[in-house]
Amino acid sequence: MEFRPCIDIHNGKVKQIVGGSLKDAGSRAKENFVSEQDAAFYARFYRESGIRGGHIILLNKEGTEDYKETKRQALQALHEYPGGLQVGGGIRAENAGEYLEAGASHVIVTSYVFRDGKVDRDNLEKIKKEVGKERLVLDLSCRRKEDTYYIVTDRWQKYTEVALTEQVLDGLAGSCAEFLIHAVDVEGKARGIEEPLVKMLGNWNGIPVTYAGGVGSFADLKKLKELGRNRLNVTIGSALDLFGGKMNYEEVVKFVAELPE
Repeated sequence: MEFRPCIDIHNGKVKQIVGGSLKDAGSRAKENFVSEQDAAFYARFYRESGIRGGHIILLNKEGTEDYKETKRQALQALHEYPGGLQVGGGIRAENAGEYLEAGASHVIVTSYVFRDGKVDRDNLEKIKKEVGKERLVLDLSCRRKEDTYYIVTDRWQKYTEVALTEQVLDGLAGSCAEFLIHAVDVEGKARGIEEPLVKMLGNWNGIPVTYAGGVGSFADLKKLKELGRNRLNVTIGSALDLFGGKMNYEEVVKFVAELPE
């Protein structure tokens, strides 16, 4: 289990939001925290801390009023920590190279490889060919309908027809280096993890998986370690003191690194 930091950028600002509240119309989201620091500040902090493998997420839709500044912030952060951070948000085969050249270790893709509610194998092959499997992360962030988690796209607003199962993980693992999975319904709420999802991911033993969503205490982290069988990497946003929360960054990094008893 590893701690993976995050830099979420919305309307040109580093923020922590409630994931399920994000709307393209009016570029709206319920905000937990808006930083006075820019994205480069956080990238520099992570670099100086020696923490790698985190992700920068652009939360504005390409072509909208605030997208240009959000992208500028992301590129600045990548320049600040070359090779140390992944980047996602509007990535496709045609623009992935720009982010890799700017310093991204990996590009993160969702919507580009899920079209009309299904996996677009042609686009998956295109971007894999463009960047290489070893530099591609698939974002399989999901929301729950009844007892099933479905992969969601377009900044978590659109459900696909693809249920997140071990079989789906098996089928996609050969095309990428890692999975990033936000439990969107608890993202930004810091009220507990999605236990059934974590248990399923912990039972799967394939490529690295980073889980995000709902961690609000060290008790939550302990439960994540146990149910995830210490196999899942973890991102914490709103609950972290870096973003106005109560969980101390250094203590979190230390706790995550310790083997479970």
